[in-house]
Amino acid sequence: MELRQLIYFVKVANKQHVTKAAEELHVAQSAVSRQIHQLEEELGVKLFIPKGRNLQLTPVGRLFLRRMESIISQFDKAVEEVHEFMDPELGEIRLGFPHSLGVDFVPLLVSKFKRDHPNVKFRFKQGKYNTLLKSLKTGDIDLALISPFPEDDEYVTGEVLLTEELFAILPPDHVLSNEKEIRLGQLKDESFVLFNEEYSLRTIVWDACENAGFTPNIGFEGEETDTIRGLVAAGMGVSLLPEMALKSSLTSLQPAKIKVIDPNVNRTIGIIHRKDEKLPLVADFFKRFITENFKGYK
Repeated sequence: MELRQLIYFVKVANKQHVTKAAEELHVAQSAVSRQIHQLEEELGVKLFIPKGRNLQLTPVGRLFLRRMESIISQFDKAVEEVHEFMDPELGEIRLGFPHSLGVDFVPLLVSKFKRDHPNVKFRFKQGKYNTLLKSLKTGDIDLALISPFPEDDEYVTGEVLLTEELFAILPPDHVLSNEKEIRLGQLKDESFVLFNEEYSLRTIVWDACENAGFTPNIGFEGEETDTIRGLVAAGMGVSLLPEMALKSSLTSLQPAKIKVIDPNVNRTIGIIHRKDEKLPLVADFFKRFITENFKGYK
């Protein structure tokens, strides 16, 4: 059974006429009739019966058509994907990133890239650290912007784009709110507003507090940077957030932002993809665009 036979069958079934099908296929009528006859012989069934000047599908022909239309559709899609894979100006980039990078970081990158490559499409997936790693490994996404950068994962590879400082955020009326910098240990008796345990930023803050000689007392937990920031601004506790998560807000209620020393607290942000697997050309093109934009930021 050949693909050509299946294509001819679907065309004849839709046109209900060999001559009309042959015209659209740009082949001789005899060639179409011959391929349909060979297909029926190979299957051992009649797919069509005459009805006046037209052809009508038999019951088994209708069943076969439903299956073949699905197969032809998938074949056409596969051919399209191959073309897109090989053309950096077409195709779709499947990109994952954490919520903390969705405020300004990713929108600005994508906007800049789209100015020069308007035909490229994006499919985004936001998620937690482990969710993004899993989605990358299972093939749901091709690239992930991630923090912290996974140094020793055997299934993914990539590079660090930048290292970003975390700042203490305090209620505006806090006794330390006007300080230019503080030691992290000065917050040991405070109630902390942190991300829940599934978020990598929580681990970074927790480890920094332990390095400063104390275990943070958790008063509230959240899942969005705006929630963390808003609770702190409302006087519910203190926290640490990266600078890019403090750049914009929909509310006028803002916490005080203070530099932290002893220890300095930071996070790495990287771009990763599956190891030992070639990226679609458009995704590789976008990855190179990102790394070029962040040269010198590490």
